[in-house]
Amino acid sequence: MSTARPLGSVIQALPFWASLGFVPLVWAGAVYGGWMVALVPLYTFGLFTLLDAVTGLNTANPDTETPVQELRWYRAITLIWFPVQAFLIYGLIWYVTQRGTLAWWEILILFHALGVVTGGIGITYAHELMHQKTRVERWLGDLLLATTLYSHFRSEHLRVHHLWVGTPADHVTARYNEGFWRYFLRVLRGCPGSAWRSEVAMLARAGKGPFDPANPFWRYAVLQALALVAAVLAGGWLGLLLFLFQALTAITLLELTNYIEHYGLTRRHLGDGRYEPVRPHHSWNASHRASNWLLINLQRHSDHHYKPDRRYPLLQTYAEAEAPQLPLGYPTMVAAAAIPPLWRRIMNPKVRAWRRHFYPDIEDWTAYKTGTTPMPRGLLKGQ
Repeated sequence: MSTARPLGSVIQALPFWASLGFVPLVWAGAVYGGWMVALVPLYTFGLFTLLDAVTGLNTANPDTETPVQELRWYRAITLIWFPVQAFLIYGLIWYVTQRGTLAWWEILILFHALGVVTGGIGITYAHELMHQKTRVERWLGDLLLATTLYSHFRSEHLRVHHLWVGTPADHVTARYNEGFWRYFLRVLRGCPGSAWRSEVAMLARAGKGPFDPANPFWRYAVLQALALVAAVLAGGWLGLLLFLFQALTAITLLELTNYIEHYGLTRRHLGDGRYEPVRPHHSWNASHRASNWLLINLQRHSDHHYKPDRRYPLLQTYAEAEAPQLPLGYPTMVAAAAIPPLWRRIMNPKVRAWRRHFYPDIEDWTAYKTGTTPMPRGLLKGQ
């Protein structure tokens, strides 16, 4: 693969602004109804799958020493997305409940499509922002997550997932042969409590109690409450129901993405609760050019785990011998994951091949498959 790809020009950054294409598509559905309410899923799962086939793979790696000043056009789309998303959510709620003439089924499809945007784009951008060090970016990430009622994702992702991926301590590492819907229920039950315990443990290390003002869950609660109040103000109780529906869609899409990113991939247990370090082969990757434009290189997932605060334009890709590769981009794989028999047919042989390639000496995978290897001994007390 090639290296040292230069960055910096607005032309190079422009493909990563593909998310703005959702704005006219969502509003076309709201105003005209009919088949236009399906434009968003067609754009996401249809057009970008076709574009992946046409544009192929991008295996070039940018220079990781590129100054942040040269990334301003890449960063800009993530910085402006919160007002764009707020306008979409609350503008649509107001329009549909006060001025629109859509049938009930058109409204449901429209707000499902909105959830595809807030989950597929909004939470992806929030993920990028919350990994950065500036206060503005982290606040924007929190605001985006609040509009999907999934604020605890920040704590769970930063404090739990990145530390314990590939071990039984990480709820969002999908187990081999575990269907998505069973996984989804397990994550919904386990992640909020895990996120809370991780923050409480961090506060305890600083000599603070669980209800100290420094606990980010206070911020999460206030921002989510404001998001709900805004929905009621925009559209009454129907507006609130529509807001909840788009949030549920967004959460489902996020967890579908989490599911495919590490499905069946586990870190070797070294004994006595010790696990090998996270390596590139502990994440599924996709080098498909167009879907990486749409998802701001989220599919270069191995490098994200290696360098979590590395900005998305600088993320590296890996050869198949170093990290496992998905056969198609995330939009297509997410759709497949929602159908467990189809997903297993595609991915289980790939997981078994991954085991043979990276761990040929392990003969019994039972404990890894069931998530019953010992909890990591470095797990914070109470977490």
